[in-house]
Amino acid sequence: MKKIAVIGVKEDTGREFLNILCENGVNATDVTALELKAVLGTVVSFGEDDELDIEALEGFDFKRVEAAVFFGAKEALKRYVKKAVDTGIKVIDATGALLGDESVPMVIDGVADKEVLKNTRAVMAASPAVYQVLLPLAEVLKSHKLKRLSVNLFCSASHYGRAGMDELFTQARKIFLNESLVDNEAVFKKQIAFNVLPQVGEFVGDETELEWRVNAEIKKVLGGALKVVANAAFVPTFIGDGAFVNAEFVDDVDADELRELMKKAPQVVVFDKTVDGGYVSVDDVQGEDSVYVSRVKQDVSVENGISFWSVADNLRAGSAVNVYGLLKGMGL
Repeated sequence: MKKIAVIGVKEDTGREFLNILCENGVNATDVTALELKAVLGTVVSFGEDDELDIEALEGFDFKRVEAAVFFGAKEALKRYVKKAVDTGIKVIDATGALLGDESVPMVIDGVADKEVLKNTRAVMAASPAVYQVLLPLAEVLKSHKLKRLSVNLFCSASHYGRAGMDELFTQARKIFLNESLVDNEAVFKKQIAFNVLPQVGEFVGDETELEWRVNAEIKKVLGGALKVVANAAFVPTFIGDGAFVNAEFVDDVDADELRELMKKAPQVVVFDKTVDGGYVSVDDVQGEDSVYVSRVKQDVSVENGISFWSVADNLRAGSAVNVYGLLKGMGL
């Protein structure tokens, strides 16, 4: 029996997860690669030396593996996620397909209770945006109770995968060559090169899809009584997301204390110097496993508040590293 089935290996996050498995010593023979549709003979790289045959998801017997990890479009994969859960194997849903299922917890490696994770057969992995917002608060929340979170997200083109990154590159190139952008706005709703777009995903009422999801996921991870507001915009970067987070607490908090607590959180690096360039930018974190925090300061607009800046590689740290940590936490 193979140990792990990875669904969505053609996705950027799925490929990054395969890299993480290989880097951590998982054998190629223990991994099954799956896609919704797979032409016979199609392969995907597993590290530098191995390749995996990609199998079609339709008709796959999940009893062949001990665990299944899902990446990709939630609607297309929803019935397969539920099928895997019903099989009784361990399942990690990184698509959001199980978001409405109250029986399935949403978790973040480093924030989730280890015993709960170990004894749960199916979990949802929080989105990369929520991961980089909540992971720095992992140690803080052990001694301080949150009242309200305000999150402003700056998202890279990689949220729309390779197609989004290609459109950004093509538009930037055409602008430099003074060529028309007509027919080059297929992925984004407006020009993304040298622009900022206050829409990430389709609209859900007054919110966009990502704003709605961040709100819903944070409440699912930490509890529904928490007040959350999220704003998200696309910025012309290829990989990596930034977030300004304003956190209001029930009790008194001090920025210096919270900065020290953040340093104790797993996979979090605090680099915070009040000098020019004494912070971490999105360009600094591509290919990195950690969430980086800078600009920790008091939020003087509320009684018990702090503000901080968080950046992470959304494909690697925000998705693949988190999912691998959950997989280990579940005993695989």
